[in-house]
Amino acid sequence: MVARVATVAFLGLEARAVEVQVQLSAGVPAFVVVGLPDKAVAESRERVRAALTAIGLALPPRRITVNLSPADLPKEGSHYDLPIALGLLGAMGIVDAETLAGFVVVGELGLDGRVAPSPGVLLAALHAGEHELGLICPAVQGPEAAWAASVEVIAAPDLLALLNHFKGSAPLPPARPGEARFDAGGPDLRQVKGQETARRALEIAAAGGHNLLMSGPPGAGKSLMAACLPGILPPLTPAEALEVSMVKSVAGELGDGAMSRNRPFRSPHHSASMAALVGGGLRVRPGEVSLAHLGVLFLDELPEFQRAVLDSLRQPIETGKVTVARANAHVTFPARVQLVAAMNPCRCGHLGDPALACARAPKCAADYQSRLSGPLLDRIDLHVEVAAVSAADLVLPPPTEGSAEVATRVADARAIQTARYAGQGVRTNAEADGDLLDAVAQPDEAGRRLLAQAAEAMRLSARGYHRVLRVSRTIADLAGAEAVGRVHVAEALSYRRRSPTA
Repeated sequence: MVARVATVAFLGLEARAVEVQVQLSAGVPAFVVVGLPDKAVAESRERVRAALTAIGLALPPRRITVNLSPADLPKEGSHYDLPIALGLLGAMGIVDAETLAGFVVVGELGLDGRVAPSPGVLLAALHAGEHELGLICPAVQGPEAAWAASVEVIAAPDLLALLNHFKGSAPLPPARPGEARFDAGGPDLRQVKGQETARRALEIAAAGGHNLLMSGPPGAGKSLMAACLPGILPPLTPAEALEVSMVKSVAGELGDGAMSRNRPFRSPHHSASMAALVGGGLRVRPGEVSLAHLGVLFLDELPEFQRAVLDSLRQPIETGKVTVARANAHVTFPARVQLVAAMNPCRCGHLGDPALACARAPKCAADYQSRLSGPLLDRIDLHVEVAAVSAADLVLPPPTEGSAEVATRVADARAIQTARYAGQGVRTNAEADGDLLDAVAQPDEAGRRLLAQAAEAMRLSARGYHRVLRVSRTIADLAGAEAVGRVHVAEALSYRRRSPTA
């Protein structure tokens, strides 16, 4: 007899069906797992053996063969423990095989029989819903799995409780979806004194989802303004929150099954490797650029990152997704992020101050800034110089306008974009491209003449030209203007980086 239990293998945000086949046969007692298992899957034999012993059961003195089908698909992770254990119990006649056929099973087993959490439960629940199956998962991840509508979720704290549930002696309570939280905490823009140009650029970036680079001396408030950005961004829609939660689930970062409507804000250290930033590793995991999907990726001290690591962001910034290529698989993760970066003008940070600048100025600035490639800088929509804050600014009272007032304008501009791009697969102006961009962002005659002159004088690339159009459209949306005018184009051009040869 062969007992069969359904589970899944994860490739990026895709859950592929895997069938766990367990056979008991005559021969020398052995416990073999086949079907391209990795080290964690192969070690499940000992965890399953110990878990069964903990609930008073012993493996039969027969040859046990576990096949993970399809056999040519790599199997990674500890979430195969529970399906292997249930398949073995089904082959032993302890659990009804027909009952198991109606569920997808994921979960890691402890030596005492507890069912421990494992990454990807939300993806497994969505996969189960698509195939009209139920889901058996760890108890602590029941609220996470319950977010998948119309899926029967059995969230078991341990193997014995699951057996009692199947026997009907102690049914497990139904899982409830976790709380959808929204916390608009964090620094308030009222803490930023002076920096009117940078505050305006931050508002434009938030309204249109544009990339932003702030350059200025240390202590000018660049990191503070970046930390204020989540407070002025609109909350995630339910569909967006599900997208973000899927990435967190496969990364194992969705705690307590709580789905957050806050936009992600990731701030990796400049020592981060390429795999940490864009994803990868021995067992491919999403990187920071994917964990910041639909949110903000903040890179402080931008030139201190390795150049190859920064250049690996060029494709995700442009396409909104990142593909990690391996010999045995190509894994794609979403990466529609808003890049916000901060940097000093030079190594010492005081290029414009003769009293504080180092003796190598201005050569030190050229060496420092040359660490950033031109193609990467060309993908950043807004470049803004952040001046040092004077003592006169610091003693002034806080600004009358804070994050709440700016967030209202940003929400209004985002609402305009949502209505404009309905059914187009585009969320913000920063994502508009091609004919769609030409249709919604073409300026009036005066604006076209100014843009044409500026493109020639500033040596704008085709990418830079279109990014100016996108920013112009956002500025017009903030002003409530139906058409893009010359004044909107002029402001967008003021945030554009000039070519060094211009």
